Amino acid sequence: MTPAERLSKATVAERALRLADEEGVDAITIRRLAKELSVTPMALYWHFKNKDELLLGVVDHVLTDVRADRSAGDPWQKQLRAIVETVVGVMRAHPSLPDLLHSTDKTQTPSFTRATNDTLALLADAGFDVEESYWIAMYLLNGAIGLVAGQPDCPASVPADQAEEWRRQKRVQMECLPVDQFPMMVEFAKTFQRAPDLERYYAFGTDLLMSAVEAMATRRS
Repeated sequence: MTPAERLSKATVAERALRLADEEGVDAITIRRLAKELSVTPMALYWHFKNKDELLLGVVDHVLTDVRADRSAGDPWQKQLRAIVETVVGVMRAHPSLPDLLHSTDKTQTPSFTRATNDTLALLADAGFDVEESYWIAMYLLNGAIGLVAGQPDCPASVPADQAEEWRRQKRVQMECLPVDQFPMMVEFAKTFQRAPDLERYYAFGTDLLMSAVEAMATRRS
């Protein structure tokens, strides 16, 4: 069996996703991907007619596991939180996902449409009408994007063996601020003495996103 015959949509999408994570969405081209997979560009056109269709395929692939388990019988709060946690987890694993979502019409992908529909159904259970539910769904999606983009500690471009020195320099920089003008920032500088607890950060951020939805639902009831 030739490399072209072994190709599947999932294989192509997975390799394109890895390329986007490593080099950015602009690195994804049919020609570059064909070279990465050791096939001709025509072999990829069998699955995706053009780059736009390829990007949609990547989005659809990466969001496959974002769904509500409607058979579990859990309350809507627990199921909605699970969706948010899954989205955040996927974005942590694939830093290119926000750019992919912004560069495609994600509503054309089955995975995104299903995840949105699941979210709207859960929010209907919470007492919101369908328009409000969609607003909330977009708030949660953009909140998840912001949560990952705002992850504390050094930028991804800083090598792991240089992270401690980056934190030290950041702490010193902030400690040199005029304490009479920026007392809280100087106090915050102490947090750079250690690596942040990222799991605590993401749990806190998810609580923050969910608390607004839950508080509004409580007022409705």
